[in-house]
Amino acid sequence: MSQVKSSSKSDPNYKVIAENRRARFDYAINDDVECGIILEGSEVKSLRNGGANIAESYAAVEDGELWLVNSYVAPYTQAKTFTHEERRRRKLLVSKKELSNLWNETQRKGMTLVPMVMYFNHRGMAKIKIGIAKGKKLHDKRETAAKRDWSRQKQRLLKDHG
Repeated sequence: MSQVKSSSKSDPNYKVIAENRRARFDYAINDDVECGIILEGSEVKSLRNGGANIAESYAAVEDGELWLVNSYVAPYTQAKTFTHEERRRRKLLVSKKELSNLWNETQRKGMTLVPMVMYFNHRGMAKIKIGIAKGKKLHDKRETAAKRDWSRQKQRLLKDHG
C-alpha cells in the first residue's frame, strides 16, 4: 500500500528511527500499512535521538483500536518531571476502513501484525509501517535462504561470464 521512500538530501525531515530486520526472515509479509502513532513529548525527543527498538514488538486490534505492544522507547534524560514509561502500549492511528481490514486479517485469516520500520516522514511526523504477515515455518526459512543464495550466485555467474 504505502511506500517508505529512501532518505535523500532534499528531504531533511525523513529519518528512520528503528527497523525490524528479522520481520522479513520470520514472517511472509503480504501487505503493509502506514500508521500514525500517539506519543508523549519526551518520547518524541528520545526518538529524534534515535533511541527506539521495535524488534520484539507487535501490533494488535483490541476494542476497536490498534495498539503497538512491547515497543521500547529509551528514556529522555533531559525530561526530569514528565518522563514516559519505556515499554508502554502506544495507540496507532489508522482509518476505520483500514482498522476493519486489519481486524479481519488477524481474526479470520490468522495473520499477524508485525511492525517493520518506525520513521519520521517528510513532514517530520512519527510513522510506523505495519506488515500484515503469516509466520514462516523452519522449512520456509530454509527455502527463502536457498533462493536468496541462488540468486546471488546467479548474479555472480552472469557478471563473470555474461
